[in-house]
Amino acid sequence: MKCRILHESHGRMRIHTESGRMTLKQADILEYYLRSKPFVRDVKVYDRTGDAVIFFAGSRGEVITALSLFSYSDEKVTALVPEHTGRELDREFEDKLIFLIAKKAFSRLFLPEPVRFVIAVVQSLKYAVKALKCIAKRQIRVELLDATAIVASLLRGDRKTAASVMFLLTLGDLLEEWTHKKSVDDLARTMSLGVDKVWKVEAGTEVLVPIDAVAEGDEITVRTGGMIPLDGTVISGEAEVNQSSMTGEAMPVHKKAGSYVYAGTVVEDGSIAVRVDKTTGSGKYDRIVKMIEESEKLKSGAESKAVRIADKLVPYCLGGTLITYLLTGNVTKALSILMVDFSCALKLAMPISVISAMRECSVRGITVKGGKFLEAVAEADTIVFDKTGTLTHAEPKVAMIVTFGENEENEMLRLAACLEEHYPHSIANAVVNEAAKRGLTHEERHSAVQYVVAHGISSAIDGKKVIIGSYHFVFEDEGAYVPPGDEAKLMKLPTEYSHLYLAVGGVLAAVICIEDPLRNESAEVISGLKKLGISRTVMMTGDSKRTAEAVAAAVGIDDFFSEVLPEDKAEFIRREHEAGRKVIMIGDGVNDSPALSEADAGIAISTGAAIAREIADITISADDLYSLLTLREISTALMGRIRFNYRTIIGFNLGLIVLGIAGILPPAVSALLHNSSTVAIGLASMRNYLPPETRSISDNIPVCGKTE
Repeated sequence: MKCRILHESHGRMRIHTESGRMTLKQADILEYYLRSKPFVRDVKVYDRTGDAVIFFAGSRGEVITALSLFSYSDEKVTALVPEHTGRELDREFEDKLIFLIAKKAFSRLFLPEPVRFVIAVVQSLKYAVKALKCIAKRQIRVELLDATAIVASLLRGDRKTAASVMFLLTLGDLLEEWTHKKSVDDLARTMSLGVDKVWKVEAGTEVLVPIDAVAEGDEITVRTGGMIPLDGTVISGEAEVNQSSMTGEAMPVHKKAGSYVYAGTVVEDGSIAVRVDKTTGSGKYDRIVKMIEESEKLKSGAESKAVRIADKLVPYCLGGTLITYLLTGNVTKALSILMVDFSCALKLAMPISVISAMRECSVRGITVKGGKFLEAVAEADTIVFDKTGTLTHAEPKVAMIVTFGENEENEMLRLAACLEEHYPHSIANAVVNEAAKRGLTHEERHSAVQYVVAHGISSAIDGKKVIIGSYHFVFEDEGAYVPPGDEAKLMKLPTEYSHLYLAVGGVLAAVICIEDPLRNESAEVISGLKKLGISRTVMMTGDSKRTAEAVAAAVGIDDFFSEVLPEDKAEFIRREHEAGRKVIMIGDGVNDSPALSEADAGIAISTGAAIAREIADITISADDLYSLLTLREISTALMGRIRFNYRTIIGFNLGLIVLGIAGILPPAVSALLHNSSTVAIGLASMRNYLPPETRSISDNIPVCGKTE
């Protein structure tokens, strides 16, 4: 691609494409191509001007090379662009806003007053119809107040006030519609499927293949904790499937042979073989959008409160108008109350405040599924951590393998990886990665794999039962024993590691020692959360008491529970609720799912199990835990802004009403100040909550040039 460098500073470059103005699709292709580069921190593409602003961490040469190799027609590049990007939606509402303002300006500059009065009367009809519908339903709502103000102004011959009120009401409706659709679009794209590979059945053997390699009619297998990647019919097996992302159902649905399953849903328990019917996912984005729009999860308590207060204040405004007229006999003073209502600003500012917070979270790598969860995070006083993959690194490593009997180390690792690769968890990933690192490949020789949540995996190979998992699972539940003479070896296992026990035919074959180091930032994040108002921090883990105690002491956790089961975590949160506490839960595994669902706000790690991400209300990046501090700060700032908006809206508009009744402000001025304040508060509510991340800007003189 040919382009010119318009401006350049350290870590930032603005370029202009020689092709000039782009289509929306071309702008998306360029943006996602640049975002895919590891040295690009951020990028903004302006399709109208054909410009792009690139923030990068590498050398300028890397950026120039990437631009020179770019092509709109490259299939690998176009494949980077998701089905929905939000750019088209933004353009739609930009055009609507421009048209609305242009129409207003044209009317004021070129149309005579009589014509403008007729237009105002015609435009007022839709407000009158809404008011009549409210009356027919015996409801006193904001629509009745708006219509009364508009019609009363027209009857008095005050066309300017009526037109101003209608213009600002239309503008407010447009902004509210855009913020709602934008939030739904952002959430739907975030919740859309992100499965790269699937287990495909070929000649009776499961093979891990890219999802693009699956065709209609193929058979795939999905197990506990896995996301169903494509629409299809169950041909064998049984499972409990969480369909909340598609249908909004709270409880999992039992699926068996003959049942239909949908892309984007998650297997909570069980294993199923699915015959693929539609490789496109059958419009999963549209179904997600429908689910979100029908769900009340988007609304925070503050938003719902704003709507209730706005509607409750309408009768008082109408009553105040009538009383003022009866006491003063002055129509102008009475209309001053109608020109001012609290509902416009309340109904506009609160949703915008929440959506702005959700948008800012998204920019910072935090996905929030609804405003109510930000409110829960702001009000929470207790946070519960899972250990593995949260307080510790999301990518633990195999430190050593201790074999028992006559077993060989690599062969035991190969067998363990063969079982573990079927289930998404950080410990399982460590085993699989170590096998890959050693170049150990295998064929699927085992029978069906059964996953026992929070315990381990069971299967059979060459007629022998093979199990891998915790000490409790292998020795106490399954009754495995240590080969004679190896008891001392078992007792001498290094205590600084987590242990994964592998038994074949009821005999311990190997113990895989997992190095699961603490995240460097864990202690700092725990301390930061306490400074931000979290009064109690708790860690719950399936590890031994000795390991849990050491971790809790190292990071500054207030309390810990060891050797817990999934139901224990959920039960603890229920007890905290009974004690009057609001609880945040953070985890990444299948065994964390019940607790994530039980918490006021469940937070999942982005690299965790699909079921954890599905059930969780919030997802944070796996890079570090500082996102928790950012989330708490944004949530707290959101509640502060909402409280400020309440005080400002009620106080300012009440002042306008008093001044109108006193005869100091005429109705037209009251309407102007009221509507101006509504727009101003709405715009102020769109501001970021936290200062932007600082960027290093060079003092060098900008350099211009050209690349080809």
